[in-house]
Amino acid sequence: MKKLIALLTIAGFMTFGISNIVLAQTDEQQAQTEQTEVAATNDSVAVAETPAVAEENPAVVEETPTAPAAEEKTTFHESLKEQFIDGGWGFMGIILLCLIFALAICIERIIYLALSSVNTENLINTMTAKLENEGVAAAKDYCRGVRGPVASIFYQGLLRFEDGQSLDDVEKSLVSYGSVKSSELESGISWIGLFMAMAPSLGFMGTAIGMIQAFDDIAAAGDISPTIVAAGMKVALLTTVFGLIVAIILQVFYNYIISRVETIVRSMEDASISFMDILVKYNKNNK
Repeated sequence: MKKLIALLTIAGFMTFGISNIVLAQTDEQQAQTEQTEVAATNDSVAVAETPAVAEENPAVVEETPTAPAAEEKTTFHESLKEQFIDGGWGFMGIILLCLIFALAICIERIIYLALSSVNTENLINTMTAKLENEGVAAAKDYCRGVRGPVASIFYQGLLRFEDGQSLDDVEKSLVSYGSVKSSELESGISWIGLFMAMAPSLGFMGTAIGMIQAFDDIAAAGDISPTIVAAGMKVALLTTVFGLIVAIILQVFYNYIISRVETIVRSMEDASISFMDILVKYNKNNK
């Protein structure tokens, strides 16, 4: 339940932040459009008044230099936002939601895996020292206070060893509990893979629907105009582009999380082997 609340909280913050950015940029774009319209109106008025001035004083008009047109620079962020809006809020919005929810899961998994990683060598050395000097109870209490799946596996093994179970039973419990902890480490990764596959699929679907709409526009116009065809194809292909961008971003996070899980699982397996060797040695010395 805590993971679900944290996931929804992260997704809510990301959605709220993106919506504010889009609204702010939309207002900015509208303001720029209004300024452009006002400038165009002023230019038209100036052009209309130019002939009258030319008739009165033609020499002044000939000597007046032409002002160079101001070049408007569009940033990458503004261009990306404009292309996103041109693609349509239908499929673009769904693709954006896939990115938001998948990134929320990725952030939660990365934090969880970071908290699950410990210095295994230091853990084994400290646990061994407490086991030899202070006994099983002290080693068990130490492992219970350390975070991570490796310490949890050690705690379960010491708990059964303290109860008098055989080493074979302790080893079986380590294997079973290790499988449980491995499943916890892999929790949520399947959802990342789902969103990673959905994003380009939704993009392709948006492209197909956009092409259908483009053909409808051609049929309504009654003419295969290059302008109509180019505009329709641009809107149709934008969904595919954004779907592929989302899939690439999620692929990077997915591979990183998988590599972290594999590293922790390997450390769990190595630590379990070392733990059983320590118990065998301790059992021989205390007979």
